[in-house]
Amino acid sequence: MKSLTQHDEALFHWLFNLTNNRDCRWIKWLSKTGDGHLYLTLGVMLWWLEPKNGALFLYSGLLAYMLEIPIYLLLKKSLKRERPCHHMSHFSAHIVPSDKFSLPSGHTAAAFLMASLLAHFYPALSAVAYIWACCIGGSRVLLGVHYPSDILAGALLGLIIFGISLVIF
Repeated sequence: MKSLTQHDEALFHWLFNLTNNRDCRWIKWLSKTGDGHLYLTLGVMLWWLEPKNGALFLYSGLLAYMLEIPIYLLLKKSLKRERPCHHMSHFSAHIVPSDKFSLPSGHTAAAFLMASLLAHFYPALSAVAYIWACCIGGSRVLLGVHYPSDILAGALLGLIIFGISLVIF
């Protein structure tokens, strides 16, 4: 486990150093698209403008996020892995994180859940949706608030919650 943590931290440092002393506005913007506001806006717009699948997409998304958010919070508060910016004294992230813990990445979990919903209801958007979700996850590492393994765990959580929501709903 120690070796895995060391590799995770080494990869984090390598990726974060790509943004060191650079303008990160576009990465911050990209990360903000994963804050959740866009998901609700997209769901309401599809409900209003797309009669075939819009309402089902919105309702499925609301129910899936009602499942994802408590599980994400439970995992984060149980695992209590400190964020890189809190764990390393010589290090400063590009943004101020909303909390102290990093595992799993909530932005990434939510993005992969949304990408999966979009791919399910609108298959033509699959590639764009999953590329966007990967970029959300990557942005969190580049901004210095998550380790790469946090991103993988978040992506896995989003995909699992999507799978569970398909069975339930």
